[in-house]
Amino acid sequence: MTFNTLIGILIPLAGTALGSSFVFLLRGELKSGVQKLLLGFASGVMIAASVWSLLIPAIDMAAEQGVTPWLPAAVGFIAGIAFLLLLDTVVPHQHLDCDSPEGCPVNLDRSSMLVLAVTLHNLPEGMAVGVVFAGASQGDAGLSLAGAFALSVGIALQNIPEGAVISMPLAGGGTGRGRAFLMGLGSGVVEPLGALLTIALTGLVTPALPYILAFAAGAMVYVVVEELIPEAQSGEHSNIGTIGAAAGFVLMMILDVALG
Repeated sequence: MTFNTLIGILIPLAGTALGSSFVFLLRGELKSGVQKLLLGFASGVMIAASVWSLLIPAIDMAAEQGVTPWLPAAVGFIAGIAFLLLLDTVVPHQHLDCDSPEGCPVNLDRSSMLVLAVTLHNLPEGMAVGVVFAGASQGDAGLSLAGAFALSVGIALQNIPEGAVISMPLAGGGTGRGRAFLMGLGSGVVEPLGALLTIALTGLVTPALPYILAFAAGAMVYVVVEELIPEAQSGEHSNIGTIGAAAGFVLMMILDVALG
């Protein structure tokens, strides 16, 4: 693994750490409108990244390999959706706007279940960063090192509000600030781990790269549709979440096109 790749897969974790550190700077929970804006922003970033950084390169790469261009994208995308659906069904977790946990029943407190929910949807983000850096290092068409860093920075930007959204409510609910920070940071550790695993798999099965790119896209879109958008649109003033989604989408699109 090159130094650039190592830095690239750690950038999203730095975003989570920065967002989680807000627990030391701000008091109380984030206002509902701010949470909606930040969740919408995260969803916009992830949708744009799924299209420009993952699906389009997967289609281009399949065409270069002489494969029906849409086939790996379609198969990988559906597989990514199915994989996250399975994890969502099995892994115990709880969302901020829900009173009851999901997944297999376990004896964990609400704080731990909230962290598991964020950890669950951070996994596809780590996979996305890993597979793009793996493709860029192999010189595959449509995947450049600059584009890989653009994706990494984009995910780090949306991890900042995610870190704040998980750590600040924990502190507001009575959890110590230091523990709330560590729990917020811990939810992001799965990203570099997912990236490393994906890089290893891609190195073993290089022809499968278009499928893995689309798989990561499907997993990310599942998180957006299943969790981020419903949370951003719940209650009153849902247009704030829509504005955040538009801002995140445009920013990620600009980063990818300008740097890719």
